[in-house]
Amino acid sequence: MNIQATNRLTPAETALVDAYTAKFSELPGDGAVVAARDVLFDDLKTGGLPTRRIEAWHYTDLKSLLRTVPEDRPAPVIEKAASIIAGSPVAYMLHGTADIGKVDGVSRFADSLLDGSAAAGLAEASKDDTIGRINGSFVRDGLVVEIPADAELDKPIELQAIHGAGQVHSRFPVRFGKGSKATVIERHLSVTPDAALVSSVSDIVVEDGAEATWILLQQQGAADIHLGQLRIKLGAEAKLRLFVINAGGKLVRQELRIDVEGEGTDLIVRGVNLLGGETHTDVTMVLGHNVPNTTSTEVFRNVVFDRAKGIFQGMIRVAPDAQKTDAKMACNTLLMSDDGEFSAKPELEIFADDVQCGHGATVADISDNHLYYLMARGVPRATARAMLVNAFVAEIVEELEEENLVEALETIISGWLEHHA
Repeated sequence: MNIQATNRLTPAETALVDAYTAKFSELPGDGAVVAARDVLFDDLKTGGLPTRRIEAWHYTDLKSLLRTVPEDRPAPVIEKAASIIAGSPVAYMLHGTADIGKVDGVSRFADSLLDGSAAAGLAEASKDDTIGRINGSFVRDGLVVEIPADAELDKPIELQAIHGAGQVHSRFPVRFGKGSKATVIERHLSVTPDAALVSSVSDIVVEDGAEATWILLQQQGAADIHLGQLRIKLGAEAKLRLFVINAGGKLVRQELRIDVEGEGTDLIVRGVNLLGGETHTDVTMVLGHNVPNTTSTEVFRNVVFDRAKGIFQGMIRVAPDAQKTDAKMACNTLLMSDDGEFSAKPELEIFADDVQCGHGATVADISDNHLYYLMARGVPRATARAMLVNAFVAEIVEELEEENLVEALETIISGWLEHHA
């Protein structure tokens, strides 16, 4: 490897180089995977961690924010968490190692690394794909999910990534077969107060006519760094409901890279960002409508407490051939602290002339009129504020409609709000 001079690297970059050098021979993979890792890590070393000069990272200067990288520690003993939905099949990632249990259609990503079939999928998604470079360089294992064509699952499959301190890098390739109908919950959970660096990439393919629901629940510890990415491709007549909930982490970057590749697709994206303490949480979405006759709606609700900082960057790109695209995006924020910040940057790039596209963003505090209404009926001020914040967020979750999912997620959200409010 052609390692740059150490004095040209930040401490975090130096730590990544040292970790890769020390662990390279232990990372699973055949010759094709080894070559793919080398390319990814060479690009990471050459470009370094991104700064605000790179437009996609303008609000999250990773070179400055990521000052140290936790050491790669031996895997601790980790207890499995209970399923969010009672009776649902659960496959686990325990500090970066897969435990698939007896879940039908789930296998270990380590096997795909060993036989080389994962090599092509490790490629970075774009020229500024720092998360893909880090994950592809270091990933050891993950969970591969195959939903058969025309299958209809009556309970969600839960993919639970539970970790302790150190470094954890996981991959989740998932395919919803043609005409299938299923729900997958991807949950990230920390079980230690010590810091961890977590990278996660989910490669999701929703084939023609499939109906998929994907719920991403991020509950990292207050000291954790979470670098997450969803890469999604949608086929013809496919329907995807994507719900993203961020409720933890010290430094969080969650990327949504979505390509609509089949006509008749219907995409719903909903996000809830619960920001407290001194977290820096960045949700960046790039949505490409690449074919005619597709629809999408994206709504994000954000609640900011304490000294938290949040960012939403949302780009909708409509290709020249993507006539009859109907795409709408909104980002609404409640600022509950004078010291909190939230930046919203919705964008449209439209190269077709027969489309309906729009976007908007709002930032506000609790409505005085709503607060007065509740207080006039005997509700204490603090309780009234908590009720209004909960309602602001619950409106998004209730769109899931499935009562058991709504109840489980509302319980998690209410617990977070009670702790921070």
